[in-house]
Amino acid sequence: MPVCLFLAGTMMATLPCETFVLTWTHSVERTEWREEWRVDGADLVLVEASVEGSGAGMQPADGAWLEDGRWHWRPLGRRQARLLLANSGYGGDYRLCWQDVCRLLAGLLPKQSPGPVEIAPCSWRAGDAASASDEENKK
Repeated sequence: MPVCLFLAGTMMATLPCETFVLTWTHSVERTEWREEWRVDGADLVLVEASVEGSGAGMQPADGAWLEDGRWHWRPLGRRQARLLLANSGYGGDYRLCWQDVCRLLAGLLPKQSPGPVEIAPCSWRAGDAASASDEENKK
């Protein structure tokens, strides 16, 4: 099932994938945080998280391992229907990667898109899924 981006309840983009990586820069520590997600039915499941350092709310979880300068861990049982991204200018833009493609979140949304962005399996708002496919085909 593809992954959809919603802004103010309206579908803005569709990622043709069932797995994706979300990265961003922590607003205080200024280091990169990375999460790998996959679609499982109507939920998103966090597969692995990693961070370049620790501090200010970025402590690695129990069982984390250090590899190539990053702390990595695999959260167990972390499922959620959607991700809500703040779309704030403090930490820079989010980056989404899927199927060897990476894009800044701002590049996937209309210009001047204020407010939080939701990432969810497209079934989360099934009524919008058909219109997203139509919009994607127009690009």
